[in-house]
Amino acid sequence: QLQLVESGGGLVQPGGSLRLSCKASGFTFDYYAIGWFRQAPGKEREGVSYISSRGGSTNYADSVKGRFTISRDNHKNTVYLQMNSLKPEDTGVYYCAAGRYNSLQLNVYNYWGQGTQVTVSS
Repeated sequence: QLQLVESGGGLVQPGGSLRLSCKASGFTFDYYAIGWFRQAPGKEREGVSYISSRGGSTNYADSVKGRFTISRDNHKNTVYLQMNSLKPEDTGVYYCAAGRYNSLQLNVYNYWGQGTQVTVSS
C-alpha cells in the first residue's frame, strides 16, 4: 500500500509558525521527489514547494518564498514543510505528493496524501 500521510496542521495567528510533516510508506521513498500543495476553499490546488529525491534541489512558489522551508529525512521517510510568518492567505488544506520529477505542477505527481488543514486567523 502506497501511502502519504500529512500531519501538523492547525490554527495559528498571523505571523506564527507551523511545521507540517509528510510520512511515506509502501514505496521506495528516496526515488521520489516530494511536493507540497495547498487548496483554499473554492480555489484551484496550487503548488507550494518541492524537494528532489535526495534533497539537493528545492523550489518554492513566489507567494511563500523566504517564509517556507522544505526538507526531507529519507531515513525516516518523511518530508517537512516549515512555515514561518504565516499570513491569512496561507489558509487551506495542505497536501503532499510523490512523483518522479521535480515540479510544482500537480499532474506529474502519482501519490497523494489526504491533506491537513492549516488556518491562519486572528
